[in-house]
Amino acid sequence: MKPKMMLKLGVDLAMTILLLCQMAYMLISETAHEWMGVLMFVLFVLHHLLNRSWHKSLTKGRYTAVRTLQTVVDVLVLLSMISLMVSGIVLSREVFDFLHIRRGMGFSRILHMLHLFLGFWGFILMSFHLGLHWGMVMGAVRKMSGVAKPSLARTWTLRGAAILICGYGIYAFLKNNIADYLFVRSRFVFFDFEQPLALFFAEYLAMMGLWVCIAYYLVKALNKLAVMSNKTKQKTK
Repeated sequence: MKPKMMLKLGVDLAMTILLLCQMAYMLISETAHEWMGVLMFVLFVLHHLLNRSWHKSLTKGRYTAVRTLQTVVDVLVLLSMISLMVSGIVLSREVFDFLHIRRGMGFSRILHMLHLFLGFWGFILMSFHLGLHWGMVMGAVRKMSGVAKPSLARTWTLRGAAILICGYGIYAFLKNNIADYLFVRSRFVFFDFEQPLALFFAEYLAMMGLWVCIAYYLVKALNKLAVMSNKTKQKTK
């Protein structure tokens, strides 16, 4: 595998780990949460630099259903990350405290709700973004592992694991009332401080896996529909 591709995968893996850690902000120190947020934004910028060809190709070529979906999600992720960084700097009590940004109680409360809203939507969007490109990730993993031939047993094992992850992800999504945060039905995130940190990460990893699977199979469905549509057009000619 080319060094650039390995760097891309390394950056994406680091961002995924940091994203999970950021969701546990009440279970880690505020200082660690802020520094990880800064590091994640730096990696996000590096991610875009490594994929700068995407920016150059935005106005080129034909937009299929899959490409349109990917572009919309990518733009939303970009906007959410920028908004999170700006709101995080304003709310910062540690890393950016030297800026002495004045904020009233009312403004801080509203900004905190916005930051919370952006954080959970950012988590969903980044998970969905990962799923939209999961085929490429799987291809890179196959190259690295040297597995070339398809295996029916391996395919169904992975599908079974995906079903289990999605099932646990749905359970975790409902248990943690994530919809309340996505649609601003709650002003605060409620954490179970007696819950082991490993279990917290398992639940959020499962929720991430759920959105990855939804996006991955949505892309496969859209590609199949495109193929069927092309065949239909060819028959009618």
